[in-house]
Amino acid sequence: MIQMNELFQHTFKAMSHELGHDRPQDMRPLWQRRLSTESQFCKALVACGYMTEEQMTRAAMRYRLGMSRDGGVIFWQIDEHEVTRDGKIMYYREDCHRDHDRNPSWVCYQLRRAGMLPDDFKSEHCLFGLHLLADASGPGSQIAVVESEKSAVIMSEVKPGYHWLATGGKTELSVTRLRPLAGRKVILFPDTDETGDTYREWYKIAQAASDVFGHPVTVSSILEQRATKRQKAAKIDIADLLFLSS
Repeated sequence: MIQMNELFQHTFKAMSHELGHDRPQDMRPLWQRRLSTESQFCKALVACGYMTEEQMTRAAMRYRLGMSRDGGVIFWQIDEHEVTRDGKIMYYREDCHRDHDRNPSWVCYQLRRAGMLPDDFKSEHCLFGLHLLADASGPGSQIAVVESEKSAVIMSEVKPGYHWLATGGKTELSVTRLRPLAGRKVILFPDTDETGDTYREWYKIAQAASDVFGHPVTVSSILEQRATKRQKAAKIDIADLLFLSS
């Protein structure tokens, strides 16, 4: 059976050919060749006051943010073994909110469409930022998990005492996705909503993970306690709460 890293070696060659970089010196991991702070997302982080230029650059390097040819940010999913699983391409407006007129996409999907990966190839997604576990081995090191990649990037500079990871969606959390975090101090920060459903669902998954891991996985209730009705209706997250309160 072909291993994931072998498949992605093929992916790197395919994308390299597509970009016209088929020389040996360009055969680097895909995220390295797309690394950029020039996406609209990175620019908006600074323009909207979420980060200074220095913080944005540091966070972009930390998460290895990339840029697509049409200006979208690429949130690479790189696992704890440094295997690039896939890359989510997303588009943001100047106000640092999602551009809902442009649908997100995936690097592997684009490669399949271009005939550069087999039609039946399926990437195995993981938590965004999982490669940071290599830096989270010290005593007292804590892992925080949020929903959006944007929030993980922002919080990594606002609250650097945690290693911030993201699920990429409220329904993307599962015990399987959390398995690489076994043996570590983990706290989940679900987005809020009017009904509290997201909090309850993440709490159930945290309880299931705790049973499997043999140690507690904590769920923060800060948003449920502090967010106003209007904020809950807007489904704010932990980064929103901090900046709205400042």
